[in-house]
Amino acid sequence: QVQLVESGGGLVQAGGSLKLSCAASISRSKRSIDAMGWYRQAPGKQREVVATITSSGSTAYADSVKGRFTISKDNAKNTVYLQMNSLKPEDSAVYYCNALWAASYYWGQGTQVTVSS
Repeated sequence: QVQLVESGGGLVQAGGSLKLSCAASISRSKRSIDAMGWYRQAPGKQREVVATITSSGSTAYADSVKGRFTISKDNAKNTVYLQMNSLKPEDSAVYYCNALWAASYYWGQGTQVTVSS
């Protein structure tokens, strides 16, 4: 019902910035997405939540990214963004977009973010 496509990942130097995008496509429905979030998983580590945003615009961030990352959305485009500033090598991971819609969770395929020192 919901297809998520992430983009914007890449290789950057420490201190640099990247902006990730997640475009959601909803089939045969006018119902909007209830909430979206960004998660990441580094090799050998558990997947962790990075930031979330609800339909009302409320946001939440992991302590490790507060002050550096900003999650936002464009309702007209059904797209959520993650602006990542002051990137650190420990931010390197595959970043996944997640959406809650009609009581189900959907995941994108992920986009690789690599921060070099």
